[in-house]
Amino acid sequence: MKKQTIMKKQTIEQAYAMAKERYADLGVDTDAALTKLQKISLSLHCWQADDVTGFENPDAQLSGGIQATGNYPGKARNIEELRQDILTATSLIPGRHRLSLHASYADFRSTGAVDRDALRPEHFASWMDWAEANGMKLDFNSTSFSHPKSGMLTLSNPDEGIRRFWVEHTKRCREIAEEMGRRQGDPAMLNIWIHDGSKDTTVNRIGYRRLLKQSLDEIFAVDYANMKDCIEAKLFGIGAESYTVGSYDFYLGYGAKYGKIVTLDTGHFHLTESIADKVSSLLLFTPEIMLHVSRPIRWDSDHVVIMNDDTLDLAKEIVRCDALDRVHIGLDYFDASINRIGAYVVGARATQKCVLQALLEPLAKLREYEASDRLFERLALLEEAKNLPWNAVWDMFCLQNDVPAGEAYIADVEKYEKDVTSKRA
Repeated sequence: MKKQTIMKKQTIEQAYAMAKERYADLGVDTDAALTKLQKISLSLHCWQADDVTGFENPDAQLSGGIQATGNYPGKARNIEELRQDILTATSLIPGRHRLSLHASYADFRSTGAVDRDALRPEHFASWMDWAEANGMKLDFNSTSFSHPKSGMLTLSNPDEGIRRFWVEHTKRCREIAEEMGRRQGDPAMLNIWIHDGSKDTTVNRIGYRRLLKQSLDEIFAVDYANMKDCIEAKLFGIGAESYTVGSYDFYLGYGAKYGKIVTLDTGHFHLTESIADKVSSLLLFTPEIMLHVSRPIRWDSDHVVIMNDDTLDLAKEIVRCDALDRVHIGLDYFDASINRIGAYVVGARATQKCVLQALLEPLAKLREYEASDRLFERLALLEEAKNLPWNAVWDMFCLQNDVPAGEAYIADVEKYEKDVTSKRA
């Protein structure tokens, strides 16, 4: 076994040496690309491990536009199992990454349960302790779905009592994110997504949007130093097919006017739209961008991310805009039909592979061709770049981070299923 390991290491190093030389011919520094990739932390999503259930009421049904399909055995049933699953997944993903929590994942074991409008940082203290102990930073999300007061309208609800409840909830989420950011010495991203909308035609579009703006104005009235607000749009949702209050146009206008980060979820747009094309526009008018990377097959179906054209184009546009420091990459999918740990690993590694290919693009040469109107040459090089040995660079990245290269992680996931998740009732 030791000999095989050494041989594998040697094979990876030899392949990398040849790839390095090939890329150098095109003016690309593979070592520099690896250094940049090492600095990129994905925000992994806690909800892949438990199908977005959370721990307020593990037996509760999802509502408010959220569905998880499949019933693969072994989902996390409590906080400790969820944390174990996340650490197992991150051990197979190269680099250091963050964890994104929803407000519905509060830990009430030492404090007693409270409703969402009364959440406090202490309800997430154990998460902060755990993250610190494991060298992980946290991001946060308000949770408007799967609650008796969710209905079809939350922050835009004409009912003052219900709207006040969700305004208070979101304020509390900002306080929690602030404490997370303070403790970890790095701002926590707070993402706000609400499912508000209408199944059939509404005749008061502006009324609900006016209420949403008023709610957001109040929520954002307090400035914090250790968290960043992100506002996430949607094209439509389950039960909100005709009208979504928080549309892309609404949040783009709000973000541009008030300097808020707009979240682009790759599943929240029409399938013919290019999310990559939106990056360069937003960067001119908003301070930063938050990405939720998923794979829509039929709109917002949240399939596991793979290395497809959409994800590649998105990664390339970020790099071409020189915006790795202004674009935050989070994952947002949940597949309950396959091994959940495997879903984590496949999706995260696929996203990283796309970013790596973007970093290895011979951009200087391509822009030289474009600037001199040598469009055949640009097209030809774009095509030939698809055949460059980026996979050898990826294997080196895995080797440097002491995680399995190639398909070797499949056996690790299978072993964890055999030893751990298969034993969960």
